[in-house]
Amino acid sequence: MHRPNALAAALLAALLAAIPARAAAKAATDLEVARLFMVRHEIAAAGVTNERVLDAMRATPRHEFMPVSERENAYLDMALPIGDGQTISPPFIVAYMTEQLDPQPSDKVLEIGTGSGYQAAVLSPLVKDVYSIEIVKRLGEQAARTLKRLGYKNVHTRVGDGFQGWAEAAPFDKIIVTCSPEKVPQALVDQLREGGRMIVPVGQRYQQTLYQFEKQEGKLKSIALLPTLFVPMTGKAEDAREVKPDPTNPELHNSGFEEAAEGVPVGWHYQRQLTLVTDPRAPEGEHYITFKNKEPGRGAQMLQGLAIDGRAVQEIELSARAKGIAIHQGPGTTDVARMMIVFYDEERRQLAAHFLGPWSGTFDWQRDVERFKVPPKAREANVFIGLCGATGELSLDDVRLVPIKRK
Repeated sequence: MHRPNALAAALLAALLAAIPARAAAKAATDLEVARLFMVRHEIAAAGVTNERVLDAMRATPRHEFMPVSERENAYLDMALPIGDGQTISPPFIVAYMTEQLDPQPSDKVLEIGTGSGYQAAVLSPLVKDVYSIEIVKRLGEQAARTLKRLGYKNVHTRVGDGFQGWAEAAPFDKIIVTCSPEKVPQALVDQLREGGRMIVPVGQRYQQTLYQFEKQEGKLKSIALLPTLFVPMTGKAEDAREVKPDPTNPELHNSGFEEAAEGVPVGWHYQRQLTLVTDPRAPEGEHYITFKNKEPGRGAQMLQGLAIDGRAVQEIELSARAKGIAIHQGPGTTDVARMMIVFYDEERRQLAAHFLGPWSGTFDWQRDVERFKVPPKAREANVFIGLCGATGELSLDDVRLVPIKRK
């Protein structure tokens, strides 16, 4: 049997040793490319203009703040499960909230989250100090380790009740809350300095609005920013809600788009490239929505979350009235115009996805309907509508979800 000489063996060993390093370098490069693409096409293109915020989003490795199993989706603009029933916020929402906070280099900021640490990392290069309270113990401890390992020295962490804030570090110049209470906790109002700013999603479990508050003469003055969808602030906060969803009777809110505020349909979140059209000839009511997209792969859609209990609901019927002009599939197999429902279990892990459509080409108003089985483990669902990466023009009205109970 031929044996390689010492030099050849050394060269072979060096080559083999370099393979993992090269693979790791390529993976790191691929992640950076994906992150830069995300910032350009999902954040800047969607309206975030603050260059300091955009630089922070380009520099922050979102994949480090989520489970390994989810890292391939790290630079898609979507919420992703991180365990214990919690999610990491979509990148656009993180960037948008950060921009609305107006972070300054001298600011001391209180950040309240559910466990990822990602929002605190984005804030770190923009302000003097970040005090981050993570609500879920296991996730909070993990986030603290990640922030320390990555060198975010001005981020101070604690696990605790976000309602109580961080009294010994108060007052804060800014406060940002990345989980949703039904109303702003008084402790946070007390810990915000006079003239300070707070960004927080407030409202019912699946119908929330992101607000900007400023403290004036001890009271909060509010500005409504946009509809949004966040996980609840704590388990106790969820239990204490005055208005709770009924998961045995799921339904879509504002399915005909007749309710509007500031020219956009109420109850629908993460709206991209759409117009609310007023027309007495609309298929249902006097309004419908139109999505337009010219850039293949770019998002043009919106979504709504809802509670659904697969133990009580056996099937759901999706229907919509649709009209299309020159609709073409985008670069990926999922870049198609559609109405889609995604089911999640109690840990917010995806169980199944079904869609109505896809729609393509040019066609006049038509009604489409499909019926799908609900996984017994389903506890939540998201309904997406729009071009979803396809190009062209899609109009929708009378979008409905009808539950069929188990017998």
